[in-house]
Amino acid sequence: MMTVEQAIIGRQSIRAYLDKPVPREILERVLLTAGRAPSGSNIQPWRVYVLEGMAKDALCADLVARHIAGDEGQREYNYYPVNWRDPYLARRRQTGWGLYGLLGIGREDKDRMAAQHRQNYTFFGAPIGLIFAIDRDMELGSWLDMGMFIQSVMLAARAEGLETCPQAAFCQYHEVIQQRLAISAEQQVICGMAVGYGDPDAKINRFRTTRIALTDFVTWVNP
Repeated sequence: MMTVEQAIIGRQSIRAYLDKPVPREILERVLLTAGRAPSGSNIQPWRVYVLEGMAKDALCADLVARHIAGDEGQREYNYYPVNWRDPYLARRRQTGWGLYGLLGIGREDKDRMAAQHRQNYTFFGAPIGLIFAIDRDMELGSWLDMGMFIQSVMLAARAEGLETCPQAAFCQYHEVIQQRLAISAEQQVICGMAVGYGDPDAKINRFRTTRIALTDFVTWVNP
């Protein structure tokens, strides 16, 4: 078993997976472990929809078709800042161009960019797709709880030899997802996640993001 430190530091967004099924008992163990995540007053506001097989393929085909047709959908909430500014804009660009650069996709190659982005809607070929949702009457604190739960899913998955990729892209087509998965209108789609066994030979999985220095985000308040 890897240590907590190894699970956190070794985690990365994996965008290519082996054609290898994930046993149900392993996925259940991952979700049960993640369910130990903290939440205010222990209300545990998370909801998870697990997609595999034909159900996953049908949703993916629908979303890919819409993206190819130029239907960009619309999110219900702003995941990113409405007005970008540095240092956040610079970090985003570094990540985006770093990934495309590894794949040999130039800044003017819009078609290849779109094709790569479209891989989101296939869960990057992972055998398992997760959709996370929350009841609409939950407040901001419960969204923070959801973040801790989602992180716990990713770390618990690593302990089982699995890799993941959290994906906000699915929010663009929340209406399609809610209809396909029969998700109640009283719930809101937050994001999706690919889960499976990472392909160690895939070039795209060599991409690693950087992290800022401790001095860039920590303020020591002395007595």
